[in-house]
Amino acid sequence: MKPFPKPAFRSGGRGPRPQTPPDTHRINEFISAKEVRVIAADGEQLGVLPLNVALEKARELELDLVEVSPQAKPPVCKILDYGKFKYKEQKKEAEARKNRSETTLKELRLRYRTDVGDLEVKLKQARDFLAEGDKVKFVMRFKGREAMYIDLGREKFKQIEERLADVATVDDRSPISGRQIHITFTPAKS
Repeated sequence: MKPFPKPAFRSGGRGPRPQTPPDTHRINEFISAKEVRVIAADGEQLGVLPLNVALEKARELELDLVEVSPQAKPPVCKILDYGKFKYKEQKKEAEARKNRSETTLKELRLRYRTDVGDLEVKLKQARDFLAEGDKVKFVMRFKGREAMYIDLGREKFKQIEERLADVATVDDRSPISGRQIHITFTPAKS
């Protein structure tokens, strides 16, 4: 058996690979505009300057030139310490994530012939979920010949809606057609 031939590599010609820019903001040499509006570290407007002059001012202060508004004409750049800037941004994002309320949709399945005791258990679960701020979706499926009893399923949903009226409002109802119906509740705003 013959060994595979070695691939032919070109020597040279490629040169050093360019450095990849930082993740979200362009800084220093990665800014591509010819002219930029520059804001100093203390918030003072320095005006529209050529990029090389703005970079020189940032180097004199031993800080970075960061493009904060690339869509503006000309782009807005700020002279600041990029490490501190990224740290403050991460702190803001973490705080926003902490304060964000995340609602989830909890699904409860039942049948049109679900008895009183089982319905009470489902309603208790729904009340618990709604108290935690989650949405609750009741789903009812009809198999085979059960499809002719969709009206009984809708009556069951009316009972559920009346029983949960004090803690929830109806968010969504299923369309009339199909072998499955559902109703979604959201927590009532107090």
